[in-house]
Amino acid sequence: MSEQGIGSTIVTQIGIVVRDIEAAVGRYCTILGLPRPEVILTDEPDKARTTYNGQPTPARAKLAFFHLGQVDIELIEPVGGPSTWQAFLDENGEGVHHIAFWVLDTDGAVRFLGRHDIPLEQQGYFTGGMYSYLDSSAALGVRLELLEKKA
Repeated sequence: MSEQGIGSTIVTQIGIVVRDIEAAVGRYCTILGLPRPEVILTDEPDKARTTYNGQPTPARAKLAFFHLGQVDIELIEPVGGPSTWQAFLDENGEGVHHIAFWVLDTDGAVRFLGRHDIPLEQQGYFTGGMYSYLDSSAALGVRLELLEKKA
């Protein structure tokens, strides 16, 4: 990882935390004139291996994705244990939680961001990859999510 940033300019998602995903999906469909996406539940804790602030958590989320070309709008309703999503909802209410980037070297990007006082907040796995949330809210006004494809 160079000192040139996180190693990616490929934005893939804008993540928005919501209290009620079914209601939020309905609003987005109406306002954007889009078809209703499937609402999915993230993987079970033993598969996702999610950590929040360095500690294992059973946190899960309901997700819905609106595909808008290069960038998806991802709606997130937290369920289960402690998570970045639940903390955001408790502290801020509904709103933009993160901007997500595809990266090739999560570890390098996390080290780079750590040197800029942007700490790793939550990390976990999904089929085909991993995600990492970094609390860049003080520096950028929004969190960053790093997505990396894994075999």
